[in-house]
Amino acid sequence: MNSPVLEADRVTKKFGTFTAVDAVSLRAEAGEILGFLGPNGAGKTTLLKMMRGLLRPTSGRIRIGGSDLSMRPEAARLLGYMSQKFSLYPLLTGFENIELIGGISDLSSGEIRRKKEDIRTKVPDGILRQKTKDIPPGFKQSIALFACLMADPQIILLDEPTTGVGPDIRSGFWREIDALKKAGRTILLTTHNLNDAERADRLVIIDRGRIVLEGRPADLVRRPDGRTLDIVYQEAVGHAPRA
Repeated sequence: MNSPVLEADRVTKKFGTFTAVDAVSLRAEAGEILGFLGPNGAGKTTLLKMMRGLLRPTSGRIRIGGSDLSMRPEAARLLGYMSQKFSLYPLLTGFENIELIGGISDLSSGEIRRKKEDIRTKVPDGILRQKTKDIPPGFKQSIALFACLMADPQIILLDEPTTGVGPDIRSGFWREIDALKKAGRTILLTTHNLNDAERADRLVIIDRGRIVLEGRPADLVRRPDGRTLDIVYQEAVGHAPRA
């Protein structure tokens, strides 16, 4: 087995008496798409935030490129993070968000200009000149993904990136994700969408802060009775009786 580029070792996060993530261990390798599927409140977003260094684990260790994140927080610079709710500043235009995030990412003024030209090939110029709060959800998600990738991260964390977007935008997202995978990037994404989940190389189903099932999507449904991924998921999180 290859050395993981990201590893969680019995990671736990508590908020008072509530355990949001409960002793989760997992590995992600270069060029892998690792999907997280689970109901609202399962702990998926909390787990990604700890990997990004935005939350400190109550216990356990997260390693990025072999470095313990608690000892070397600068290791989080290898990661790009697209938040489920807050990825762009709503009162700035799309272009202004690109300029701001480029500056935060230490890109030169020339690189930022090139990024602004690049995004014009993905999003209409008129949309990019609107304040983000007024931009349609699909285009807003496209801009957020572009911003997430501006610093060319090796590991990309995507929190429900296709929520609220139409089929065309979803297809565009997956073309981008597949290209990143071919380039050797590691992608971790949370989703409620079973079609998205099926496209992951490995799928981790989380419920109540714990991993309840893990494996390749094709293996999870490879049973004599031909269960669909939907049924496997419902059973794993306790929403359907086991046969």
